[in-house]
Amino acid sequence: MNMQNQPFVRRGFLRGALATAAIIPMGGALASCASGGDSGGGSAPTGTVSADNPFGMASNSTVDAVVFDGGYKTDYVQFAANVAQKKFSGSTFKVSASSAISSELQPRFAGGNPPDLVDNSGAQSIGISTILDSLEDLKSITEANNYEGTKIADTLYEGVLNPGTFGDKVAAINYVLTVYGVWYSASLFEANGWTVPKTWDEAFDLGEKAKAKGKYLFLWGKEAATYYQELAFASAIKEGGDEVRLNIENLKPNAWKQDAITKVFQALEKHIKAGHIKPGGSGTQFTAAQAQWSNSQDALLYPSGSWIENEMKDQTKADFKMTGAPVPTVTSGSKLPYEALHSGAGEPFIVPSQGKNVAGGKELLRAMLSKDAATNFAKTKLAPTVVKGTVPADGFGSTALVSQTKMLDAAGKNTFNWKVFDLYGMNKDQLVAWNTFLDGKSSADQLASDLQQISDKIASDSSIKKVEIK
Repeated sequence: MNMQNQPFVRRGFLRGALATAAIIPMGGALASCASGGDSGGGSAPTGTVSADNPFGMASNSTVDAVVFDGGYKTDYVQFAANVAQKKFSGSTFKVSASSAISSELQPRFAGGNPPDLVDNSGAQSIGISTILDSLEDLKSITEANNYEGTKIADTLYEGVLNPGTFGDKVAAINYVLTVYGVWYSASLFEANGWTVPKTWDEAFDLGEKAKAKGKYLFLWGKEAATYYQELAFASAIKEGGDEVRLNIENLKPNAWKQDAITKVFQALEKHIKAGHIKPGGSGTQFTAAQAQWSNSQDALLYPSGSWIENEMKDQTKADFKMTGAPVPTVTSGSKLPYEALHSGAGEPFIVPSQGKNVAGGKELLRAMLSKDAATNFAKTKLAPTVVKGTVPADGFGSTALVSQTKMLDAAGKNTFNWKVFDLYGMNKDQLVAWNTFLDGKSSADQLASDLQQISDKIASDSSIKKVEIK
């Protein structure tokens, strides 16, 4: 599995790696240790600031980085450390792996000796709100030049700093860019003369063609039923505009009954009633269901994030030509164009102000944002980083990676993301509602009511800190 043993904690609309769930206070001793933001770790040694050493990293110093050991492993940070090592030959860049960031690092934060760089990811990521005041503002990194001599801010995709920005402070830089859409086999589509649907009416027509071939349009697995929530919500935002997103994000009454959402839910219900969605998903483990799509080709389309290729690489039919496309809109007159995308950055890296080598932590992150390091990540992990221009036209042989780049280029500034489901931990309850709906045991109206009830319960709970999302 791509990310970790609990995949739905860490992926975009379901995971904390976008630093969205991370703004929920975790309480305990960690909350009391968030003291000040005095850069430099107090008595940390410093070097001379120059174009090649913009943060003043001291000569012959040691940099301590702790990286979440998930689906991306830690070798990509070690690669960047090797790049930095060439520029700072007398220094040591130590990269350590952790599978439980919060429990392993909480004592170090509380003791005033945190690492110099942390990949704050995984089910046990640290609540950013609990340590926000003790983190460096990373605008100093984005304003610096990369190893190729270009201002880093100018090399990043649109909006990728948003998940880690709190007020005016860039507390985290998210490294991996996740693109969401519907995924399909280009070779299967080419062989049958099919085209990817741009509207839900076109999707229904394709579902009928699939049915004639003894196939389904969609399928799902029980732990991934809310992948269809991502599909539906993204489609509704494109249809009705950003107001649709904001009403859901801010827990507004009847937000799940907005017209654009109702129409998408009704479109899905039409597919279920027509037999376009393979039954039995609520009793099927999610990767087994995905293999029915990627290996057996029982279904034509699968909604997911761009981790899907890496996750299913050992269970994908030869010459599958996995390719991504934007989700359908309700009509051709949607407020956002068909090319608009749900896309977000993950793997948030933070630099604690009390680290022994703050300048070194920033320098290692600068090395990660170099073209060499970002290209290495894309090549070895088959996923783009937040750095533009690092994926060649052939996508290192990955059709999925090529399609991600094309989708991002076509979307331009028409990308969006959301925080609400991770922020309030809704996924567990929403899975029940979506499995029931996809099983054909509830209607589109009932699905909206069930999801609204989950939102209303959070909205009315005074013990839950609410965050206004804009």
